[in-house]
Amino acid sequence: MTRPSFVDGPAAVLWDMDGTLVDSEKIWDIPLAELAVRLGGELSAETRAEMVGSNQERTLRLLFAALGLPPEPAALAEAGDWLVARTGELFAAGLPWRPGAPEALRAIRSSGVPTALVTSTVRELTEIALDTIGREHFDLTVCGDEVTNPKPDPEPYRAAAARLGVDITRCVVVEDSPTGVTAGVASGATVLVIPCDVPVNSGERRIFRESLVGVDLAELSALLSR
Repeated sequence: MTRPSFVDGPAAVLWDMDGTLVDSEKIWDIPLAELAVRLGGELSAETRAEMVGSNQERTLRLLFAALGLPPEPAALAEAGDWLVARTGELFAAGLPWRPGAPEALRAIRSSGVPTALVTSTVRELTEIALDTIGREHFDLTVCGDEVTNPKPDPEPYRAAAARLGVDITRCVVVEDSPTGVTAGVASGATVLVIPCDVPVNSGERRIFRESLVGVDLAELSALLSR
């Protein structure tokens, strides 16, 4: 497949949140480990790694399966309520930026290119996170509990592009995890991969960068047009 030309810049930049803009996966480690204990078990490193980039429902189902618990709706709902409340407490204390993220957000926003935040995190927690990240950086946000098929399905990114009124194949997705990268590639976008806690394999329409330091529209267009 021929890569689309980005000589004039992307039609939109679609940002992931956890692990991409903020180093929040390490914060998620705390309530997930605590929840596992509450459920009578322990969260393994392997299960935790599989959760990265997933929405809350998939995360809880992975946890229940790893602990050998039946995924009964009432139990999942109770665990989900506890997880959101506990994570909200931690998010409210502030989220650490990933290197270069605030500068990159400001640079892309000031360029006038449409932007969206596309996250697997539920709306309630995303609103808390935006107190740190800044709502002014995005034209819209798409959260994990607002789509029928969350990442790794392409629906969240396609929905963001549709709401912005742009061609997804002319968009740049910025991601850190295998789950999110899979969603971005499947949507038809080109994905700028900034790995964080979990390695990401190389592949079609994936451009790797060590960090967001120095990323602006000119840098992004140059990377994607080479």
